[in-house]
Amino acid sequence: MLVQPSGSLQIPPLSSPANSQPPSVSPSSQPLTFSLVIPTYNESKNIQRLIQSLSQLLDQTLPGDYELIVVDDNSPDRTWEIAQSLVPEYPQLRVMRRQGERGLSTAVIRGWQVSKGQILGVIDGDMQHPPEVLLQLLAAIQGGADLAVASRHVKGGGVSRWSITRRILSRGAQLLGLIICPQVVGRVSDPMSGYFMLRRSAITGQILSPVGYKILLEVIGRGQIEMIAETGYVFQERLEGASKVTWKQYVEYLIHLARLRSRGRLGRLRQKFNLPLKRFIRFGLVGLSGVFVDMTVLYLLSDPSTLGWELTRSKIIAAEVAIINNFLWNDRWTFGDLARHQPTFRKRLKRFLKFNLICLTGLILNVLMLNLLFNVFGLNRYLANLVAITAVTFWNFWLNLKLSWRVTDAQD
Repeated sequence: MLVQPSGSLQIPPLSSPANSQPPSVSPSSQPLTFSLVIPTYNESKNIQRLIQSLSQLLDQTLPGDYELIVVDDNSPDRTWEIAQSLVPEYPQLRVMRRQGERGLSTAVIRGWQVSKGQILGVIDGDMQHPPEVLLQLLAAIQGGADLAVASRHVKGGGVSRWSITRRILSRGAQLLGLIICPQVVGRVSDPMSGYFMLRRSAITGQILSPVGYKILLEVIGRGQIEMIAETGYVFQERLEGASKVTWKQYVEYLIHLARLRSRGRLGRLRQKFNLPLKRFIRFGLVGLSGVFVDMTVLYLLSDPSTLGWELTRSKIIAAEVAIINNFLWNDRWTFGDLARHQPTFRKRLKRFLKFNLICLTGLILNVLMLNLLFNVFGLNRYLANLVAITAVTFWNFWLNLKLSWRVTDAQD
């Protein structure tokens, strides 16, 4: 069983002195061509079949010159134990049982830290990534690419039986990524892919700081990546086990993009103002839903083709409807852990009144700015409204954080 590395998430070069390497890497270890990390959690029903398939494939292509590294997050179904039992049959297999640390992205990095490969790769442990695509990715790296990505969005790629909701969420996440961090997300067609390989030298020495489960963003954003190749693949449906994709992963994805975009400025700002970033992202997403509510009601009330009401009155009504929408979502999701400690109707009403008062104060600023931009500067009414909403978002979050919901007794 491999010893779990600790400390910073930094990939050592193969020629590192012994005192700078992870404890499970021997200075006399012979480098290999390829190290493939398989992060797992509750994959006991898939792991044996996956190891068998990968070994058969790589034994033909790189006999004795590769390793498979299973990094398991102490699965309750004891995936790590099953994987370890396969080592006598598959000598290229190595297993790490992580305790006290969780998360797909960090699992991949910990596996790379103890690896001996000049080429590093990652594949999911759920059999949704077809193993045979590895050969095409490997050929791309050997042909000169620094990074080779298996993509669902190029020729030969796709998804098997995704629902329309999941397709929209996936594409929506990519669109948001292009807006927030185009210099990273725009370099590949499938930035949310978890199936890729890269040259070790492209990431060696970089201090990584991933969020959630999308390690590819971190590799592109912080690695020395010049040439990128993409290979199409069809994302398969699970045969065994349960999917681990939740709303939390989408929030973490946005936080990760913000970190890469800020290049450290966001972290310094968070420390300076003690900003609970995850809550702010949730608050912002709820606010985004409020924008659609606000815009829709404003159109129905003020547009000359509908009721044609006066702009200020229409805006006040539209904003109040959006405030009600935002409170319900924030009380259930953004600050849900706090609201559950005060579940009575009286407490909820009190939170709503505080929330409304803070937002209405912001509304005064919003209305003044809207009229200034529309009546004085001649900006389009909807663009002016969007600018005004953005300007008061920080105001609303900060005061609601301090007054409407208490965060001193809960973690973010």
